[in-house]
Amino acid sequence: MVEWESRYFGEVFDRPFPEPLPRWDDPGERGTDLWVTEHETRAEIIDRYRRVGRHADVTISSLSLDSPGHVPWWPRPRVRLFDILVHMLTETSRHAGHADILREQLDGSTGTAARSVTARQDAAHWEAHRARIERAAEAAVAAPGQYGDGPAPGPARTAP
Repeated sequence: MVEWESRYFGEVFDRPFPEPLPRWDDPGERGTDLWVTEHETRAEIIDRYRRVGRHADVTISSLSLDSPGHVPWWPRPRVRLFDILVHMLTETSRHAGHADILREQLDGSTGTAARSVTARQDAAHWEAHRARIERAAEAAVAAPGQYGDGPAPGPARTAP
């Protein structure tokens, strides 16, 4: 979600996220933002998400709900901040709730609207896709101390 949140609350409103996004900037890596690679630590992932969140917060607090934006990859690219807030809320709840996984298991298609549903892929494509994610998961298990060894770092808390 980092790549998408940074784009929707960044470039859509002419406020590009100030850091490179390798998983988006490299067309060969697109789609790999949906899982953790064996080269990323929990701390790196959480820190990057927090930076993107702060960038999104500035966009949201600086603009009105009617502020115009442009989503070049949408069929109707003219949007308002309100539209993007609703879109991202929907996307986050769908992905966080893993409803997308259930959808994909029906026939291998992804997306929610007929116009955005990906073409059905063959079994070899999905096996290669699964194997790539499995390799990343196995590498994470083999790297003790980077994942799952204790609680995830949480936000700083202050006394009331």
